[in-house]
Amino acid sequence: MTRTLCLSLGAAVLLCSMGCEDKLNTITFQQFTELQREMAPPEPGPPPADPDTGELRVDRNLPPYQAGREDVLFVTFTRLELDLPPEVRVLVHSDGTVDLPVVGKVAVEGLTLEQIEDTIHQAYVPSVVRDLSVHATVEIYQTTRVMVVGAVLTPGGVSLPRYQRNMLFAVLAAGGVTSEASGQATLERIRRPAEKVTIDLTDPVELEAALALDPLEDGDIIRVEAAFPNTIFVGGLVNAPAAQIYPPGVRVNFLQAIASAGGLRTDVTPKKGLLVRRMPDGRDVRVELDLKRIQRGEDQNFMLAAGDIVWVPETFETDLQDFINRNFFFRAGVSVTYDPIAYENTRKALSISADRNDSSFSDSINDALSFGLQEAFFPTVPE
Repeated sequence: MTRTLCLSLGAAVLLCSMGCEDKLNTITFQQFTELQREMAPPEPGPPPADPDTGELRVDRNLPPYQAGREDVLFVTFTRLELDLPPEVRVLVHSDGTVDLPVVGKVAVEGLTLEQIEDTIHQAYVPSVVRDLSVHATVEIYQTTRVMVVGAVLTPGGVSLPRYQRNMLFAVLAAGGVTSEASGQATLERIRRPAEKVTIDLTDPVELEAALALDPLEDGDIIRVEAAFPNTIFVGGLVNAPAAQIYPPGVRVNFLQAIASAGGLRTDVTPKKGLLVRRMPDGRDVRVELDLKRIQRGEDQNFMLAAGDIVWVPETFETDLQDFINRNFFFRAGVSVTYDPIAYENTRKALSISADRNDSSFSDSINDALSFGLQEAFFPTVPE
């Protein structure tokens, strides 16, 4: 039996030595943290403004209501000194004017409601009356009909007032984006089908540029793209290796992903992990992780990104543990008896060896033997 044990241990050493893979070109967790910091987007600067007037461009592209042709205004007069109706509804004609009692045509096209009230007041005071209060509201807007489809709450046709004919208000009129939206939206012009514009609705710079586009026209189409599922791939020495699919936007940290994979295998003691991440510049980085340091909180329990690969690789220690488990403790048909206390002592020895800073393959073997691997099974004396 002793010869068999020695031969088997020798085979384990040879097997693990032959199975040693070339070291991957990895970086440390500290190097990865520094790399993430370097590639983080810069802090946003001040919003762009007109250099001459100082007016913010976004304010210029998101103006208040301005009267236009075919709008219907509701005008209320108070403090009358003439026999005038207290209120009138007036249509903005094709020439940009409205017809008012006594004074006739008044130009209002392109004016805000406050400017319209001032203009009407000036038309009556002081040439017609000495005192007059005017209040104007919009009763009917002349609108533009566009289609909004994709990842919005109420896809379909929406009507936009003249001063809101842009992608932002079109998406808002469709109820806003859903939780599945990627943030990407594409504008397709029905009169200019070759002209397509795609923007990121979550990027203030791109959104500000979209507001400066030509106003939307009847029949234009806006497609709000849905995001791909947030998938993280977890494999290696875990109990349930698989692709983990989460809704778009859900954030999962490293230990949560390991827990969702059923945790680390308990028949071996893995101590290393590997993260593979696609960086914004298109290259893949491989980060070597210390599982014990992350579990103890000594290294950051970092957040994973969609597409990350988390791998718990085999090592010399786990190969030895797995070999012993399969060949000495669980192999059927061997005429030996099993001592669970000695087996647990062996697993404890391998775990302690894995935690050492100077641990090596030979340390695992020596610890296993000293903790009672020799006592884990006894030869059965044939009768």
